[in-house]
Amino acid sequence: MTDSTAPGDQAPQQPDEETLALAHTLFDAARNGETELLRSYLNAGAPATLTNSAGDSLLMLAAYHGFAETVQLILHHGGDANAANDRGQTPLAGAVFKGYSDVARVLLDAGADPDAGTPSARAAAQMFARADILELLG
Repeated sequence: MTDSTAPGDQAPQQPDEETLALAHTLFDAARNGETELLRSYLNAGAPATLTNSAGDSLLMLAAYHGFAETVQLILHHGGDANAANDRGQTPLAGAVFKGYSDVARVLLDAGADPDAGTPSARAAAQMFARADILELLG
């Protein structure tokens, strides 16, 4: 008897409980601005580009919750300043939406595109009349 399932037809392997717990720890650290905890995991090789089931990256979570130092750390470890989540939102647009000009500045300095995403950071700044952030965006 042979296995009739072609290698490409197999369902993706689900992560084990330990891997899921680690991912939750990383997402919580980014979301809560626990920079030193996140630094220890990133220094040990955790991927800075990790995303959750909604496509939110560690960078998106840190930016959306206003943690400039954490954003800087994730960028230093290879986080993508322009990576959009499943809804087309970028970390810069998230920071602009929440009014975090310090986070926006860090992302812009790292090359974030103010016109990327849906809505773009520029559109969000215009929508919410954020003159201070519009000035940053140029």
